[in-house]
Amino acid sequence: MLRDIPEDALEIAAISLKAGRTILGYFRSDVSVDRKNDASPVTDADRHGEDIITSGLAQAFPEIPILAEEAASTGSFPALGLDAEGPFFLVDPLDGTKEFISGSGEFTVNIALVRKGAPVQGVVVAPALGAIYLGIAGAGAWRAEAPKCVAGDWEPIMTRRPAPTELIAVGSRSHGSDATEVFLARLPIADFLKAGSSLKFCRIAEGAADVYPRFGRTMEWDTGAGQAVLQAAGGTVLEASSWSPLSYGKAARGYDNPFFVAWGDPERAASAGDACS
Repeated sequence: MLRDIPEDALEIAAISLKAGRTILGYFRSDVSVDRKNDASPVTDADRHGEDIITSGLAQAFPEIPILAEEAASTGSFPALGLDAEGPFFLVDPLDGTKEFISGSGEFTVNIALVRKGAPVQGVVVAPALGAIYLGIAGAGAWRAEAPKCVAGDWEPIMTRRPAPTELIAVGSRSHGSDATEVFLARLPIADFLKAGSSLKFCRIAEGAADVYPRFGRTMEWDTGAGQAVLQAAGGTVLEASSWSPLSYGKAARGYDNPFFVAWGDPERAASAGDACS
């Protein structure tokens, strides 16, 4: 219910919804597409959405630095310190730009709050789908209809635990790999769902899927909010090489992530790690 969610979390949700409404104004229009230094696409929707989020966060939480995708792509990084121990925001104003450009509605607005390397709060808005997800460590995770949710009811969500004998996997609509196929072949997979952007984490968080392996490059702003929602709903996200929790503030890596696997049931994740080691 709304009364269970702290005011600061609702403020972040409101900021993300404002950005989402602006991004929708560009959706399925003749938006121009540029290329960043890494050849990934970027549009005015990405830039305008990030401006709204960063200005909103800076006004509401002036003491917390912001690591945002489009600013980082131009070499602008906040002073997080070598170990990024202090809190900072991670912002991806338009996750799933390829989905956005193609006309798919499976793109999201992502804001995460990171403390001591862990995403402790996350908001994921899917503007074209009319959905918002919110997760707070130690408090729970919720889903609501967007954009009226800030004044309406939030429905608690949780992962499927214990995981069933046969699992449902979820994966990218735009990215795949042979390594993903090899990993999934070791598990009793009954079905495979495709989803864009950080919605893959949210599908597991709401109990629609059980496992999401990602053996491809991602950045911290791609995953922080979705991981926060999933973990608050009872799941976990583990590095594929070490089976340790996926952490944040990795300045030495340029804030990119190692390969990882997201799970709805941590006990099933532990047994899979033993089997795959």
